[in-house]
Amino acid sequence: MNILALDCAVTRISLAVKTDSKFISATYDIGMRQSEILVPSIDELLKKAELKPSELNATALTIGPGSFTGLRLGISALKAIELAYNVPVYGISSLEAYAYPYKNLGFTVLSCIDANKDKFYARLSDGSNILLKDDDYEIEKITEAVKDLDTVFVCGPDATKLCEKLQTVFADIKFLMPEVPAQTAEALILMTEELIEKKAEPLKDFDGPVYLRASEAELKLNGTIS
Repeated sequence: MNILALDCAVTRISLAVKTDSKFISATYDIGMRQSEILVPSIDELLKKAELKPSELNATALTIGPGSFTGLRLGISALKAIELAYNVPVYGISSLEAYAYPYKNLGFTVLSCIDANKDKFYARLSDGSNILLKDDDYEIEKITEAVKDLDTVFVCGPDATKLCEKLQTVFADIKFLMPEVPAQTAEALILMTEELIEKKAEPLKDFDGPVYLRASEAELKLNGTIS
C-alpha cells in the first residue's frame, strides 16, 4: 500500500512516504516557512519513492490542534491530491499522533503543544483510556489531571516547556521525556494503516482542520477582543 503522511501542526514539519518496498521520511525545522517548502518536499519524497501522486492509495495528516496556517497548508495540499486523483485523506489528532509511539510503554502519556498565553493544547491518555481529552488548557487544569500519578511521560513539540512548569509544582511525580522527538509522519503512516484495516471513514469534502481556539479575527468579529 502506498501512503503519504504529513504533520504541519507546528513549525517543525514531518513528512513520510511508504510503499511496499520503501519507507522515506523527512523533517524540516524552519520556523514559519512551511508554505515555501511543503509542496516541493512532497514532490521530492514521491520522486525518491519512485511514486506518482496517482499511485497513492491514501494520504494522512495531523488535523489539529496546532498552527492555523500550518494545518490549512497541509489539508490544502492533500485535498488537491484527493481532487486530482481520488486519493482518500485521513485526518488524525495531532496530540494522538504525538502520543502514539509511546502508547505501549506502560506510562500515562501527556502529549502537548504550546498554545501561548500560558496555555497548552494537551491530551492525557493511559493506553486506550483518555484521561484528558484534546483541548486548550491552562496549566492549572493539567496539574489537576496529573496530581495523583506517580510517573508521566510527556511528549510533543513543547514537552520540555510543559515539563519545566509541572516540575515546579510537583516534586514527587517523575516526568519523563523522549531523548529525541519521534518522527510524527511515521506514526501517521502506521495509524493510517490501522484506520484502513478498521474500514474507518476518511475525511469528507467539507471536513477541515480542528481548531480548539478561535482565531484573533474570529474573536474580533465576535466582539471578544477589540
